[in-house]
Amino acid sequence: MKIIPYKNKYKNQVIALILYLQNFDNKVDLSLEEQPDMNDIENYYLKKGGGFWLAVNDSDDVVGTLGLMKKEKHFGVLKKSFVNPAYRGKDIGLSANLYSHLIRHAEQNNIDCIVLDTPANCVRAHHFYLKKGFQQIEHDQLPIDYDFPDRDSYFFMNSNVIKQ
Repeated sequence: MKIIPYKNKYKNQVIALILYLQNFDNKVDLSLEEQPDMNDIENYYLKKGGGFWLAVNDSDDVVGTLGLMKKEKHFGVLKKSFVNPAYRGKDIGLSANLYSHLIRHAEQNNIDCIVLDTPANCVRAHHFYLKKGFQQIEHDQLPIDYDFPDRDSYFFMNSNVIKQ
């Protein structure tokens, strides 16, 4: 298993994994059209100073994703955090490994506050973010504006990213 920066050759695998996990695993019911960033990762994430990482198994299959959109000043938005169920768990550590790539990138790009939204029913994700120093906040406490397609979301913020 390896973590690599996004490459366009994986685009279809990324879209398939994310849509499957959003709609069948998390029961969020989102379409590709509601998420234009998935069809243009380069412009939404990479060209603006963010990043997008893939976990790829030994068969060259995408089994995890994680994106960071860079916003104004020192803010970032964590997005598209997904791991195939067969690769989840503390023993494998794939989510933590993807997250450490994101944190290194944030440090190198002066992003010291990260916000995110996650579906209300994704309790495991909530625990993960809380363990990583995020605090749950209300929508009106978000320090920046950004699009999030799932309207039944919880919001989290970590303003101590550089200190992790």
